[in-house]
Amino acid sequence: MRVLSVDLGTSNTVAVLSAHGRPPRVVEVDGSATMPSAVFAGEDGNLLVGRDAERRARLDPSRFEPNPKRRVDEGTLLLGDNIVPVTDALAAVLSRVGEETSRQLGGAKPDEVRLTHPAQWGPTRRNVLMAAARLAGLGNNLVLVPEPVAAAAHFASFPGQALAPGKALAVYDLGAGTFDIAVVGATQNGFTVLAEDGLPDLGGLDVDQALLEHVGREVSHRDPARWQRLLRPETTADRRAQRSLREDVKAAKEALSRHPQTEVPMPEPFDDVLVTRAELEALVRPNLLRSVELLAGTIRSTGMTPDRLLGIYLVGGSSRMPLVATLIAEQLRVVPTSLDQPETAVALGAHHVPREGISARTQTQTVQSPVPAALAEDQPTATLSPVRPNFRPPTPPSGGFPAQQPPQPAPLPSNFPTLTPAASKRKPNRKLLIGVAALVVVALAAVGGFYLLPDGGGTPSAEDCASVGEKDDKGFTSCLRQLAGSVPDGNTCKSGVESSGIDAGAGLTATCTLSDDYQVSYLHATSNDEADKQARAVINSLGGDMVQADWKGNGLTGQYRAAVSNGTGKLVFTVKDRPLLGVLSKVQLRDAGTPDDIANYWEKNVQPGT
Repeated sequence: MRVLSVDLGTSNTVAVLSAHGRPPRVVEVDGSATMPSAVFAGEDGNLLVGRDAERRARLDPSRFEPNPKRRVDEGTLLLGDNIVPVTDALAAVLSRVGEETSRQLGGAKPDEVRLTHPAQWGPTRRNVLMAAARLAGLGNNLVLVPEPVAAAAHFASFPGQALAPGKALAVYDLGAGTFDIAVVGATQNGFTVLAEDGLPDLGGLDVDQALLEHVGREVSHRDPARWQRLLRPETTADRRAQRSLREDVKAAKEALSRHPQTEVPMPEPFDDVLVTRAELEALVRPNLLRSVELLAGTIRSTGMTPDRLLGIYLVGGSSRMPLVATLIAEQLRVVPTSLDQPETAVALGAHHVPREGISARTQTQTVQSPVPAALAEDQPTATLSPVRPNFRPPTPPSGGFPAQQPPQPAPLPSNFPTLTPAASKRKPNRKLLIGVAALVVVALAAVGGFYLLPDGGGTPSAEDCASVGEKDDKGFTSCLRQLAGSVPDGNTCKSGVESSGIDAGAGLTATCTLSDDYQVSYLHATSNDEADKQARAVINSLGGDMVQADWKGNGLTGQYRAAVSNGTGKLVFTVKDRPLLGVLSKVQLRDAGTPDDIANYWEKNVQPGT
């Protein structure tokens, strides 16, 4: 079986091929193990990638994007006078990898392609990656692998570094664009991310910028106007000079990982600048300390200590800086490990992850959450299949869709410490829906558990909620109070709805004003059909991209859907077998965020049981 794994990084892309029963090997593109992830838009609209793009960038830097992955949320890129979808830019990079792989296979194509992604990427970003892979012609047998899982598998593939079930490893990933930390645990079927976090403002590009500013302080006094033109180029000549300078600064940073000092060549009229490793370390030490503190906190969130891990594994090209290992050893009293080339570890490791053990779930565990439970609850999936742009779910039968019960794996053995848990809640598996102008909202999932209402009454049953009943001074019926949980206790609530899209005549309603410019409205409709109608009306008013997931809490289960369109953000959550729904709205429409942002806020602040 021919298996290709691709790590599409911020600065460089690495591909690894396993074919004809041979061990995985790096696919060299243009004679190198790493290919720049850069793209260049020609005047004819064609996209060049890799080193070809870098060469053309010297002629017209305005048509060049060196880090398209870093702009995955922007939708489009302006390259010269061409508007290029980010999906097309990423597809061009993946297509070049696919072409070279096919050439080395004598014209054949891989049977399976594994694509790695940051553990913190939500369904929207993952869907962009999958769409780019299909657009690149990589086939339909696509598998997503979280980067820390791939790194852990690579670590465990070395002799004497086996990651047995119940053991855990911390992956410290300092790449070009971001810093990511994850604690990965081994299960009987594969690996699972126990906790993850990151810093979006720390990466190799940020180190380059710090060094560039340091060089500027040394030379800008010679010709301040010329230096400003380098920083803010207006002509093609200035852009070429800036690009050349940035390349020289990056090369100097990399040289300082091997040598105590080096020189940065400067354009005229500036003199070359001598920089030392000590100077660079002084510039980046505060931010690297932040990364080590986040590493320590993420490990603590699993209930473990650094010395109880199998190790701390360094990956990502920027982790080559000697200061990284030094700070980790000083602060955590554990010497980190770096095996092989950190740039290729993720792509190589993706081959060692058992297909049945690839987990799409990433969940940050809190100190109160038992790590053994996190392993036992892991539900591995081999692939993530994004919904096609023209996807339209079927119209639900009377009473709503049947509840989908996830498979329940057998408990897995674990050597992790046993903690006394507080009530914990799994983060739902969100699915991305695209083009939802006519979406039908799934109404309402199964009821279970027991819940005591604030007034001391018993748990309302589905029959109790069939009729609207009486409301309290804040507009809540007993059934709505069960759905609202603790929200009315800590926020200002009143009868009626505001900016939610719910018809005020559909039943009893209540609205609570929350922090961060959010508000949530609740509806106890006159019937299940009416609740379903109101939910559809709210979602249909938005359209655009959407995420959906199941939820449960306070003895209720259901589904939610979040969407952002034209500066408006809403999340609709419904309940199985009950005429109840809620709408979370972003009040400041100019900053609605993404569907994932609204879903994250709902899960943390509004979801029953939080």
